[in-house]
Amino acid sequence: MSAARISQRISAIAESATLAVDAKAKALKAAGRPVIGFGAGEPDFPTPGYIVQAAIEAASQPKYHRYSPAGGLPELKQAIADKTFRDSGYQAAASQVLVTNGGKQAVYNTFATLLDPGDEVIVPTPFWTTYPEAIRLAGGVPVEVFAGPEQGYLVTVDQLEASLTARTKILLFVSPSNPTGAVYSPEQVKEIGQWAASKGLWVVTDEIYEHLTYDGVPFTSIATAVPELGDKVVILNGVAKTYAMTGWRVGWMIGPADVIKAATNLQSHATSNVSNIPQVAALAAVSGPLTAVDEMKVAFDRRRKAIVAGLNAIDGVDCPTPKGAFYVYADVRALLGKEFPSANGPVRPATSAELAALILDEVEVAVVPGEAFGPSGYLRLSYALGDDDLATGVARLQDFLGKAK
Repeated sequence: MSAARISQRISAIAESATLAVDAKAKALKAAGRPVIGFGAGEPDFPTPGYIVQAAIEAASQPKYHRYSPAGGLPELKQAIADKTFRDSGYQAAASQVLVTNGGKQAVYNTFATLLDPGDEVIVPTPFWTTYPEAIRLAGGVPVEVFAGPEQGYLVTVDQLEASLTARTKILLFVSPSNPTGAVYSPEQVKEIGQWAASKGLWVVTDEIYEHLTYDGVPFTSIATAVPELGDKVVILNGVAKTYAMTGWRVGWMIGPADVIKAATNLQSHATSNVSNIPQVAALAAVSGPLTAVDEMKVAFDRRRKAIVAGLNAIDGVDCPTPKGAFYVYADVRALLGKEFPSANGPVRPATSAELAALILDEVEVAVVPGEAFGPSGYLRLSYALGDDDLATGVARLQDFLGKAK
C-alpha cells in the first residue's frame, strides 16, 4: 500500500512561476512595501464598460442562473467562429468550438484529448510556463527547442527537424509569443506549417495575442496560412488579453469536430459549463469592435519602447525589441557571477532565478526568471503595468544592476 499522500502525477507539477511571482509581489504590496510588479501578463486597464454592462444585465436573467451546455452557450460558440473568420480568415462551424475556463483549460483539454502516454510535443523555447506541465499531465513528453536572442527567439525548420522522432505527435506554435514577444513573419509561419504538414504532425497554435503586434508586423494564423494542415490543427484563444478580461476566465479551443466532441466530454466531467455571466460578457466582447484593444495598443507600444530603452541602458543587459504581446525577454547572462551589494553583504547570483530573487529583496521589483520558461540567464518583464510604475521599476533596476562588479 502506497504511503504517499500526494500522487506522483500531481507532485511532479511545477508551480506557475509567473503566478508565484505575482502573488509574492501582491503580498508584499499588501504589507505596505512599494513593490513594482513586472510579473503577471495582465493589462492594467479595466474591462470595457459595454462588456461589463452585458454581464450586469445577464446576472438578472433567470435563464443564466441555471446549467447551460458544457461546451458553451450556442450563441457564444457561433460568435467565436464568426470572430475567428473575421480576424484570421479561418472558417469553422460553431460545433468546432469549445468554450473553456480561461485559456489554460483550453491548453489542458487539447493535450489531454490528443496525447497518449509517451507521445512527444515539440515546444519552441522559451515557452509559457503552463505548456510543458499540461503536456506532462496528459502523459506526453515536452521536447524543448531553444531559440536565443541571437535568432530573435524564433525557431527554425532545421531545429524542428532535428527534434523530430518517431514519437512526435504535435508541434506547439505560439506567435506572438509569451514570454519573448517574438512574432514569426508570414513566410516563416508558412514554412513551419508546411514542414509540420509534411511530417503528418498536429499543430496546436495559441493565438491569444493575435491583436497585439507592433511596428506594422502582421499577425499570421498558421491554420489559415497552411491549409494543408487540414483537420490536424487546434486553435487556442480567449478574451483575457485583447479585452483586459484576465479575471473573467473565458477561453476556447477550435478544432476538428471529433476532437472538440471528445474535449467537451472531458470538460463535462471536469468543470461542466463556464460560468454563464462571463460567457455573456465574452459574447459582447467578441461580437463588438476592437476599439478597446486598439486604444490599449497605443499605451503598450509606448511602454514597450520605454522599457526596451531603459533596460538596454544597463551594462550587461541585452533586451531585443519585441514585435508582439506585452513582454520583454532580457538577456542577463553577462550579469551572472558578478558581485552585487545586498543587505547581507556582497552576493554573486549564479542563475537568473537567484538574480530575480535578489532584485525583489533589494529594490522591491518583481520579475520572472528565465528558469520558468526554459534555460537560465534571462528575465521576463511584462510592460502591461502603468507608465509611472514602469518608469519607477526600470529606474530601480538601472540603479541596482548598474552596481554589478
